[in-house]
Amino acid sequence: MSQDPPKRSGSAGVVTRIAPSPTGSMHIGTARTALFNYLYARHCGGRFLVRIEDTDRERSTEANVQVILDGLAWLGLNPDEPPTFQFARAERHRQAVDQLLAAGRAYRCWMTPDETAAEREKARAAGHALRSPWRDKTPKPGLEATPHAIRFKGPLTGDTVIDDLVQGRVSFHNRDLDDLVLLRSDGVPTYNLAVVVDDHDMGITHVIRGDDHLNNAARQKLIYQALDWETPAFAHVPMIHGADGAKLSKRHGAQAVGEFAELGYLPEAMRNYLARLGWSHGDDEIFSDEQAIEWFDIADGLRAPGRMDFDKLNFINGHYIRQADDGRLTALVCAAMVRRGQLLTNEQQAQLLHAMPVLKDRGKTVLELADQAAFLFAARPLPLDDKGRAQLSGETAERLRRLKPLLEGAAWSTPELEAVLKTFAESEGVGFGKFAPALRAALTGGLPSPDLAKTLFALGPNEAMGRLEDALSLGA
Repeated sequence: MSQDPPKRSGSAGVVTRIAPSPTGSMHIGTARTALFNYLYARHCGGRFLVRIEDTDRERSTEANVQVILDGLAWLGLNPDEPPTFQFARAERHRQAVDQLLAAGRAYRCWMTPDETAAEREKARAAGHALRSPWRDKTPKPGLEATPHAIRFKGPLTGDTVIDDLVQGRVSFHNRDLDDLVLLRSDGVPTYNLAVVVDDHDMGITHVIRGDDHLNNAARQKLIYQALDWETPAFAHVPMIHGADGAKLSKRHGAQAVGEFAELGYLPEAMRNYLARLGWSHGDDEIFSDEQAIEWFDIADGLRAPGRMDFDKLNFINGHYIRQADDGRLTALVCAAMVRRGQLLTNEQQAQLLHAMPVLKDRGKTVLELADQAAFLFAARPLPLDDKGRAQLSGETAERLRRLKPLLEGAAWSTPELEAVLKTFAESEGVGFGKFAPALRAALTGGLPSPDLAKTLFALGPNEAMGRLEDALSLGA
């Protein structure tokens, strides 16, 4: 590949990026950062890019890379170009170091680890960050051929100021910024150097990332200036905390994008929820992707850490489940059941699709829909516990026998079935409590289900009447 970097996009448009390290699962915080980059790029009519920072060769496996790409795809955050891989650009990074050496903005350093530790202590005592004694030395002939690091020659005085789009103006004393290593003694470029070179070459105009990188912004700005490159705008968003205000961890529940998918959350719900977790548009809690793109400005990002609230996430997810296509939900529920070890037949899938309009009003996640659908696939005759047998005996059983032909003659829709049940209760001169528990036991065997009219509709006339007949026979 050519080593000449492409020209920056400059005024041609906003370019953002997400740059995850493929070292395991895709954290929900990374997903939120990706979403913010995506929304801002789309809001500005710009481009959203992905860079895989795969310099940790032991952990950056193909499988881990795929986890990142799958997570972004599931969330619907599709980049405008194929991903860039950082490790493959090591030679370009070394070229930038050569440029800094030639400009006198970097120097060669032969300090050993013990010497480095000693110099760091001396620097701390003197009230400034580490400065290598090699900073102003001229190496002896031939020494350059021996292993050594290359350090950045940063300013000793003054301040480096970051006008952060979220955090506001943040100032760093240059005396507190060490002469960081740019190239290790084994020739491997370091993080801050690689990030600057890659962001420059990719034409990144806005670096939107977690506020744990805020300290890096000062070091990176100095490298930009030393290379005479335009510095991008920075926006550092707060981390996501648990509901208790502590840093998000396993004890708070799901953390990875894949976990949320397996727990039955919809990607559009996650986009909506994550957008609201660190940004706001008035009091709007639920909004479409189109609205998010229209409204989103990273300058409106909140400075306080977002708190993971599963109750709110479930509320938002329930909204999107009710809006979702029945066929899509059926496929998701079938997949969830397969993960539980239950493979639905074609006939059962058709039954689930038929029932989905009445099931999806009750489920906040796909897994809850699967739980709600379990009664559909119970094998006949349904077992009855002692309570169910007691309910289906005596006068109640006779009442259900009188109800059965009325149901058989009904048009099988939820409103019609509701009307039949209401009319029957009135004709019997009793409330629903006199027969509804027994009818539910007959239809579901005690499994969770919607209200009776919806349960009848979901089962369909043949299955519902068959179950009722079975139960009346067992209770006789």
